[in-house]
Amino acid sequence: MTMRNTDSHAEPSRGGGGNNSNRGTVLLRNGRVLDPAGGLDETADVLVRDGTIESIGKGIAAEPGARVMDLTGKLAVPGLIDMHVHLREPGREDEETIQSGGRAAAAGGFTAVACMANTRPVVDNAGMVRFVVEAAKKRSPVRVFCVGAGTVGLKGEAMTEIMDMRDAGAVAISDDGKFIQNSEVARRVMEYCRMAGLPFISHCEDQYLSAGGDMHEGYWSTVLGLKGIPAAAETVAVAREVSLAELTGARVHIAHVSAGESVDVVRRAKERGLTVTAETAPHYLVLTDRAVCGYDTNAKVNPPLRSEEDRERVVAGLKDGTIDVIASDHAPHCEEEKDVEFAAAAFGLIGLETSVGVIMTFLVRKGIVPLKDAIAAMTVKPAAVLGIDGGTLAAGRRADITIIDPELEWEVDPSRFASGARNTPFRGMKLTGKAVATMVAGKLVYEEPH
Repeated sequence: MTMRNTDSHAEPSRGGGGNNSNRGTVLLRNGRVLDPAGGLDETADVLVRDGTIESIGKGIAAEPGARVMDLTGKLAVPGLIDMHVHLREPGREDEETIQSGGRAAAAGGFTAVACMANTRPVVDNAGMVRFVVEAAKKRSPVRVFCVGAGTVGLKGEAMTEIMDMRDAGAVAISDDGKFIQNSEVARRVMEYCRMAGLPFISHCEDQYLSAGGDMHEGYWSTVLGLKGIPAAAETVAVAREVSLAELTGARVHIAHVSAGESVDVVRRAKERGLTVTAETAPHYLVLTDRAVCGYDTNAKVNPPLRSEEDRERVVAGLKDGTIDVIASDHAPHCEEEKDVEFAAAAFGLIGLETSVGVIMTFLVRKGIVPLKDAIAAMTVKPAAVLGIDGGTLAAGRRADITIIDPELEWEVDPSRFASGARNTPFRGMKLTGKAVATMVAGKLVYEEPH
């Protein structure tokens, strides 16, 4: 096999975390090396030296002192990237911290994450961006990229200093958790994002339509007697963002798509050549609003789990490329925020440590989504949206690598999670496929216990 080379003069990573000490030389032997970005899918060896991929080929000789890892039956893929997580620090360290969230990411196979700005205080200025970046460098085993807020305090009124936050290290702008209801403010935020060269990530929710709702508006909300949130609350907001993307020329990324009609709106935008991308989360791909039966607050998320028809249309959007990215929307909460009446419970579930297993079990193994497409949606595509280095395996590139055992059977046990939170609707579920080793810049930051 001819060695694969690439331009090694890429921009240095702006993400915090990923301590590069004690990297040494590692030989990954006889794994299925799958790199959607480079079109590689074959059994090969990967030689890593001093944090960089030195070569990929067959029969690479082991060097004295090198660690050799036999990957027979396992996948070696580009380090997974989760572009939508909530790490809660600063302000809600009782739910999650940069350190515990970073460890959860490593345990889930992620080598990089992008954390949202809805902390307390909000990451809405350069000083807060620098705090997150520096804290991650010190405490997170994986790279942490910072997303800055678009409006001060996420109030949707005054625009933040977007250029300053970019210069401090922000890789995107978002009021995630809230929708900028004022279209004029949203337009100005998008215009400044375009000038700054940053994507704008939109949490699409018409809060006049969703106000007071607890779950998807449909059959099950009626049966359970809970106030519903119509799919239109998302879709009309997506339509506005598409219009503003056309008006401003900004790169607009639609977060956590849950509704089938939203997929159609994004599809039409792409057909018109607009710079619109979209993501969904594993729970929208495999669960429906029926999961709320029994009033399980771990299934209370925003946007809510939708109908089976919506789920099927979201899956179709992922398959045809309308939806670019799979991201967890990891939203940790402490027990007292979930162990309450359904209407009083917080929205959100954790997903860093279950994403790979859920996608492998319910989409890849069933032949619904090809493996290479699922990996692309968690590697090269989020890297492209954020404009960060990563998402590919090639000689000369930093050695961010995820090892997946596609046949490993395991049961979801939140008590064993690295995350500081336990709020998952997948508790007790048996999954097949798991990240068993995670390498960041050549350093093994996670290995599955034997």
